[in-house]
Amino acid sequence: MTTFLQQLVNGLSLGSIYALIALGYTMVYGVLRLINFAHGDVYMVGAYVGYYLSRRLRRAEPSIFSALLVMLGAMLACALLGILIERLAYRPVRREARLTLLITAIGVSLLLENLAQLVFGPDPKFFPSLAPRADFVLEGVRVTSEQITVIAVSFLLMILLRFFILKTRTGKAMRAVSFSLDASRLMGISTDKIIAITFALGSALAAAAGVLIGMQIPKIDPLMGIPYGLKAFVAAVLGGIGSVPGAVLGGLLIGTSEVMVVGYLSSTYRDAIAFGILILVLLLRPQGLMGRVQKEKV
Repeated sequence: MTTFLQQLVNGLSLGSIYALIALGYTMVYGVLRLINFAHGDVYMVGAYVGYYLSRRLRRAEPSIFSALLVMLGAMLACALLGILIERLAYRPVRREARLTLLITAIGVSLLLENLAQLVFGPDPKFFPSLAPRADFVLEGVRVTSEQITVIAVSFLLMILLRFFILKTRTGKAMRAVSFSLDASRLMGISTDKIIAITFALGSALAAAAGVLIGMQIPKIDPLMGIPYGLKAFVAAVLGGIGSVPGAVLGGLLIGTSEVMVVGYLSSTYRDAIAFGILILVLLLRPQGLMGRVQKEKV
């Protein structure tokens, strides 16, 4: 039982990271019907921005304030990056065929990965300590302060996002654009502005995930966005892509499943489990756990 609870804590911590990244996939898909394959690389950029900001603060003692400052800085930088990607890469081809958008997304992803290797260097870097560290042992289950921080911050951001979407005027406009882009435009909603805000929010959440993973697993590299981005995409599909609660549920399930496989079977299968789940979902419930079947008129 102790082993199960330990793996459950580890899985919730990892799943929270996947959930934050998956939210960006599901939000962009909701408004544009686009799978933004560059999103995992935005997460990587967020981790690097957090790394360099934390180095600027290395003379200060690790504290909650410095960690918060680093996270907010990374979120702001990646929000601007998300707006830039949408404006320069996706908006010019928005009315083109879906395949054109998909190829553009893959191209942006490759561009970010190669630029990161050129600018940051191909060698991995190690995150400095941002906050005071402590371990807690409860009934034989070891919980680190980093895990508590990751879970708490992730759920706080998810709750704030849910409040923003449901209660604010911009959030209501986002839901309208998600329902019908053309109808929203006819109703006077600035769809370009709403789409840019969606990219900014999704990218900011990915940056927060990048900083949190740097705190928990301090090794970062220019290609770290590929595995995390793909698994977060699987999480979005599992929960029902386009559904914000579904993305959170999918991320937690994927993270927990991955850790349980490592704990009870072998680390060899940690990547296979996510894609095995993807295949099962596409075969048995293509709309995802919380997605809805959408009928299209011919």
